[in-house]
Amino acid sequence: MKKRIVITGLGVAAPNGVGIPAFMNAIKNGVSGIRHNPLLEQLQFSCQISGEPEISDELKAQYFTELELRGFNSSGILYGVIAGIEAWKNAGLLFNETPDWDSGAVFGSGTSGIDKFRESIYKIDELQTRRLGSTVVAQTMNSGVSAYLGGKIGLGNQVTTNSSACTTGTEAILMAYDRIQSGQAKRILAGSTSDSGPYIWAGFDTLRVCPSKYNEAPTEGSRPMSASAAGFVPGSGAGAMVVEDLESALERNAVIYAEILGGNVNSGGQRDGGSMTAPNSIAVQKCIENAIINAGITANDIDAINGHLTATTKDSLEIENWTKALDRNGADFPYINSLKSLTGHCLSASGSIESVAAVLQLHEGFLFGNNNCSDLHHEITALIDPSKVLLNTINSNPKIIAKASFGFGDVNACVLFKKFEN
Repeated sequence: MKKRIVITGLGVAAPNGVGIPAFMNAIKNGVSGIRHNPLLEQLQFSCQISGEPEISDELKAQYFTELELRGFNSSGILYGVIAGIEAWKNAGLLFNETPDWDSGAVFGSGTSGIDKFRESIYKIDELQTRRLGSTVVAQTMNSGVSAYLGGKIGLGNQVTTNSSACTTGTEAILMAYDRIQSGQAKRILAGSTSDSGPYIWAGFDTLRVCPSKYNEAPTEGSRPMSASAAGFVPGSGAGAMVVEDLESALERNAVIYAEILGGNVNSGGQRDGGSMTAPNSIAVQKCIENAIINAGITANDIDAINGHLTATTKDSLEIENWTKALDRNGADFPYINSLKSLTGHCLSASGSIESVAAVLQLHEGFLFGNNNCSDLHHEITALIDPSKVLLNTINSNPKIIAKASFGFGDVNACVLFKKFEN
């Protein structure tokens, strides 16, 4: 018999809001976190706008000691620790003097400490290896974010970092779900983070998949599902949630934000049209279909979709895949939104930040609108009723939201969240 697994804590460091109150206000009111980036302009990037969380020195000091911050230069770990600790506190959980054997972390990352790597390379080349500092390894190992969180909280169960490109965050939530479902943990801190800066984003600028014509109008740059979409705006940040066995949550009298019904992870094998950068549509559809089966619901039960929808030429294909997987189109299609219109594409952090947004919509009873897509792409309007792409936030009462992420390497993940009913 399947366990019921719920979400009892949320945390976020997003371009349009650090902390749940600020983030919820932003998504409800269409507040964008995309800004002009002087460094990208200085480095002559084609795309000179980005979405980055705004972190003050005062906020850093709430999460790291003065000693830890000495020589600290890893934005991904910074965002991940802020989001993860907020989620842990939000769940009403304690920081442990001895290891908590029932609690662990699955916290994903695409890279770790890219700026620290650069700093280290220069010091080595200048024969200053001994001046690298004692934390260079912890800041640059890919599992650095989960290691920092495990140590700050005192986690005694599995503590690990997954990495699956833009699918990372959604996959981490499903890995947490599976570990609890198998009885090996009571709760897992699940999420993902992404470094920020030119050394992460340069490759995408080279690929010409980022917009260059909105440098003077940053908030208009990210345009998922729009006919005038010109590529994804690079972003960064972290999202986190405490995933917990229902029995444990009820024993603690915890606030329950939503229930995880199940999901699916797969790959298209870079076959049948799939490649390193393009999705295999058959695999995408199978991922969604199998997620629905695993969740024990039907496609008609889904009230809304939080899509991957990056503001590239693949948006129309994604909508087509949803219509085929759900066998729903036109006016029968669920509402659909993309957080990337407000944050840009936060890469390995996108799935976790967007999942936090999906859960907030269920818990608070609203669906946020999509910025910059009043000119819906004609290939999308041929598939679904335009009213299903909300331009403004509506008060609603969604019961089930499907969240999916699709990543480089032709990898996919889909999770089904449900409004909690005891």
